[in-house]
Amino acid sequence: MALQDVVCIVGPTGTGKTAAALGLAERFGGGVVNYDSRQVYRGVPLVTAQPTPEEQSHCPHWLYGFMEPIQAIDAGMFSHLADSAITEAAEQNLLPLLVGGTGLYLDALLYGLAAIPDVPAMVRQSIQMRYDANGGEAMHAELQTIDPEYAGRVHPNDRQRITRALEVFETTGRVLSSWHAEQKTQPRYNHLKIGLHMDLDELTPRLAKRIDLMLEAGAVAEMKAAYPKTPMPNAPGWSGIGCMELIEYIRDRMTLEQAKALWLKRTRAYAKRQITWFKRDAEIHWFAPDKVQAMGDLTAEFFGR
Repeated sequence: MALQDVVCIVGPTGTGKTAAALGLAERFGGGVVNYDSRQVYRGVPLVTAQPTPEEQSHCPHWLYGFMEPIQAIDAGMFSHLADSAITEAAEQNLLPLLVGGTGLYLDALLYGLAAIPDVPAMVRQSIQMRYDANGGEAMHAELQTIDPEYAGRVHPNDRQRITRALEVFETTGRVLSSWHAEQKTQPRYNHLKIGLHMDLDELTPRLAKRIDLMLEAGAVAEMKAAYPKTPMPNAPGWSGIGCMELIEYIRDRMTLEQAKALWLKRTRAYAKRQITWFKRDAEIHWFAPDKVQAMGDLTAEFFGR
């Protein structure tokens, strides 16, 4: 049985992946499937840079803004949901366009997950208690010592991924990056990877401008409305960059200018980690963000459309 065709649009945050996806969707009759781990959350579309309602009106979109901030998502859950979304798109004769920046989720979807043993409840509880006692920075430093490869991909405030990695190590005696290395076997989809390339120094002012536009569009009001519904700073939905800084602002723990500066600093660091992650992938065909015509020509050639 032939594998389902999918296009994967990858690259660091702020390079214009949504615009590229919409261009390809118009040319080929496509539907967009999100693989960004923060854009799944409801109530914060501005802060998490989800496609706008106007953008989503151009073609069907899946897996945006459907989860409550209290809920956690991981690569396995995402893969199950994305499989269903891809099937639904294909049933509508749409070319699935996978768009996002969470490289681990994309790898899990395309190649499947390694068979990591279940973590005993006692181990999970112990790690969670240590995180509560020591904080994210200390636990990330511990992860950096144990598994520097994986730690380099994870933000120090990302409780879910830090604790997961430490739980797996304590349970199996193997680091998470070692388990992930096993998951690349036969592809589950006939996939083309299109990467949007931009130098970090060139990207940084774009990121600053995007934050300004988010604030002008009402990001603070959005966060003020969303946070009281889940008033837990460590909720999974608030671990994304932008959310955590604005929560600190609305809790009077920093000024808006301080929150804005930290938001940019963390976004730039995240973009750097994404560039490092995707650079290692020899399957990616890289383009300047505005070369949508060339991306489409490659897509047509790759799939014979």
